[in-house]
Amino acid sequence: MNAGFLNGFMLTLGLIMAIGAQNAHVLRQGLRGEHVLLTVVVSVLCDISLILLGMNGLGAVFSANPDWMEAARYGGAAFLGWYGLRSLRSALAGGSLQADAGQRRSLTWRQALLTAAGFSLLNPHAYLDTVVLLGSIGNSQAAELRPLFTAGAIAGSVCWFVLLGYGARLLAPVFRRPRAWQVLDGGVALMLWGIAAWLILSA
Repeated sequence: MNAGFLNGFMLTLGLIMAIGAQNAHVLRQGLRGEHVLLTVVVSVLCDISLILLGMNGLGAVFSANPDWMEAARYGGAAFLGWYGLRSLRSALAGGSLQADAGQRRSLTWRQALLTAAGFSLLNPHAYLDTVVLLGSIGNSQAAELRPLFTAGAIAGSVCWFVLLGYGARLLAPVFRRPRAWQVLDGGVALMLWGIAAWLILSA
């Protein structure tokens, strides 16, 4: 496999595999079996868009305009704080995989689309990882390697979200227990609030 492609593929996986707000949302939708294809497709398309923007120099533009990152920081913190509250409410309500499948399909396709897009585009971490970091490393490659690096980065994103969204069902036996859902939702709420607090305090 070409070194440029492999570098892009492995770097993207290394950045994207860390448990974050977007991954937690895709995992939860996969476990619930709710709008999985839509969630995966929206996450992939948003990620690809950010990768392409970074490879075309937007990372340098963001670095030169701190006000943009400031607006993204506070907007992202508000979004994550709100969704953390939603996750806490789910944790307190409890439930199981069967109950979620039959009683708690609370997102319409439009809500699922907007929520997936929100986790992809309203989280400054996404811009730091893809537009700034990945874009900077990609643009430091030799000119002839950049298209392959970009293709590898996109392939890594596609593989990860497909595996996360559809592989989540392998954990279905665990999440038939109400306590497992409460732990997941509670953990997601704490993680989202932690990221939101970090975004505000790092200003």
